[in-house]
Amino acid sequence: MANVLIKPTLSIEDKIALMNEDARFDVADNEAPSGYDAPGVYNVPGGHDAADEFEASGGYEASGVRETRSAYGSQGSYKTRGGDGAVSRAADQIRGDIKAPKAPHTAPKVFMSNDCVFNCSYCGCRRCLDGRTRYSSTPREFAQLAVRAAAANGGRVFITSAIYKSPNYTEELIIETMRIMRKEMGYRGYLHAKIMPACDPELIRRAGVYADRLSVNIEVARSEGYKQIAKEKNKSNILGPMGQISRLISDNKHEKSRHKPRFATSQTTQLMAGSTGEDDFTILNLSRALYDKYSLNRVYYTPYQYHYQAEDYADRPEVATPVWRQTRLYQADRLMQLYGFTPEDIAPTDAPFLVNDFDPKAAWALRNLHLFPIEVNTADYHMLLRIPGIGVTYAKRIMEARRQCRVTHDVLIQLGVSLKRSRHFMTADGKFSGIQADGPEPFAGLLRSPLDNGRGFC
Repeated sequence: MANVLIKPTLSIEDKIALMNEDARFDVADNEAPSGYDAPGVYNVPGGHDAADEFEASGGYEASGVRETRSAYGSQGSYKTRGGDGAVSRAADQIRGDIKAPKAPHTAPKVFMSNDCVFNCSYCGCRRCLDGRTRYSSTPREFAQLAVRAAAANGGRVFITSAIYKSPNYTEELIIETMRIMRKEMGYRGYLHAKIMPACDPELIRRAGVYADRLSVNIEVARSEGYKQIAKEKNKSNILGPMGQISRLISDNKHEKSRHKPRFATSQTTQLMAGSTGEDDFTILNLSRALYDKYSLNRVYYTPYQYHYQAEDYADRPEVATPVWRQTRLYQADRLMQLYGFTPEDIAPTDAPFLVNDFDPKAAWALRNLHLFPIEVNTADYHMLLRIPGIGVTYAKRIMEARRQCRVTHDVLIQLGVSLKRSRHFMTADGKFSGIQADGPEPFAGLLRSPLDNGRGFC
């Protein structure tokens, strides 16, 4: 009996404390409530544009999805006849009607178990990590914990798990947890559920009946990376479930029957930066392909960390990908999704890595100074978005104001547009108020915005 290991009995509070530690290895979800209680209607969670206030100071919101059209058209025409006073009133109305969306809600992560049978090098739940207190919950206990977490966070929760015993066994537990939450406990809030690698297609279908969002993590930017950092995973057991989720979402969306079975409305994935020495062009190019092929709602990014030697990875050196790289990837992702940039724009062949000193839009501007200044009265919407300091909200305001008057620097100020950076890269009604320079150095000084590696998101 001396060799028998008895696992400690953990309280709910003990498990929550351990979950907070485990959550570092799986990025948070940003969502709006699901609308689960509307019969037959399961809303695609709402979008969040990159906020111009962040844009003007050198950053973009790290969260969000595709932009939505403003409702300003329903307010009627903005009449500008009558002089500067009318222009000012029209600008004030445009500013009031076209606003930066509020930041999205965050769904907390709760874990069914941290007792994993896989041995991924980067994960704090890996099989051979010594000294780790392990826990697992029954579906009923886990459902109670998840509903409790959701109640404390505006009715939103993300349920996930290490791979306990096997992928299908774990998914069965997650499905039963969701069934208890929805059917027995009457939970009507937003619910994101993790899909395990190589999960059985029928289990994916059943999970989608209860979840608003599903996700399976791709993790690596190159398929050969699985052998280097996650040997039990491979391309097929990740992309297979991802493809099925995408098809089921699409089929359900296009099914016209009022009695169609419910299925989740969105899918996300997580991608680690720095796991195989890949450059940022490779990461962004993969993200673009995932968005296009699988209609993902979001790709989340996390920096690859390997600090403690793991069994089966004895020859692998320690890696500490800087947190600022994660931030820059989120900014680059929003440039692709909202601003019309391509991976080639953001990380060209001669500069395939993002840099700490400049956000990716500023770096693009420095490489393309020959395109500036841009006249705000004639540039199309997507060229306005290329101006440093002009984001989605400001560009929409400018486009609407142009229908009513010539846009001058005074009008820009009345529209709430920050000129701190933008005036150096644009003209307004033919007038330029920025610096005159023959080379990039003065502009680099204006655009430089290094991140504090210890702070994470700026």
